Amino acid sequence: MSSSPNPDPNTPILRDHVYDGIQEYDQKLPNWWLFTLYIAIAFFVFYWLAYYQLGVIQSDEERINDAMAKIDNTRLKELESLDDPKLWAMSLDPATIAAGKATFQQNCAACHAPDLSGTLAGTKLPGVSLSDVEWKHGGLPTEVLKIVRKGSPDASKGMPPWEPQLGVKRVVEVVAYIMSHHKEGQPITKAADSPSH
Repeated sequence: MSSSPNPDPNTPILRDHVYDGIQEYDQKLPNWWLFTLYIAIAFFVFYWLAYYQLGVIQSDEERINDAMAKIDNTRLKELESLDDPKLWAMSLDPATIAAGKATFQQNCAACHAPDLSGTLAGTKLPGVSLSDVEWKHGGLPTEVLKIVRKGSPDASKGMPPWEPQLGVKRVVEVVAYIMSHHKEGQPITKAADSPSH
């Protein structure tokens, strides 16, 4: 039940009912508010059908999986384009070497020593020398890249894989830094009995 008609349309209309000193408005909601409500309801119905019933909209998990697959594909393409000449060329680039050195000092020096010698103050470190010319898994840049990316074939004795922690770009920079201590064409032989690099 509402009060008698109000002659002034700009004055709010109040219900006659009073509860605890409070009166209620007796007016139609504005059209913009009603249209917003109706659009929200229509959107909810459409989204519910598309997401839950028809499967048109991807879930968060599916979107993340797709994004990760794209990242993996991009990473594989980057790695496929790398060969020994490109890695040797990177080992001569001062910016790449500097970036690789920073990553090496932060993540690798604890085992291989800051100077790549595998020793610190006369003490043998867990990692082997990266400055000599006798490496168990070969010394070609692509061979070094494989070991840094995937780790030693015997994970219980050798180096763990670093690609998951560092990413492709930083791993490549580290390899370039390591190879900058060698010269292209310099023979690096495989030493079957030496510790893993």
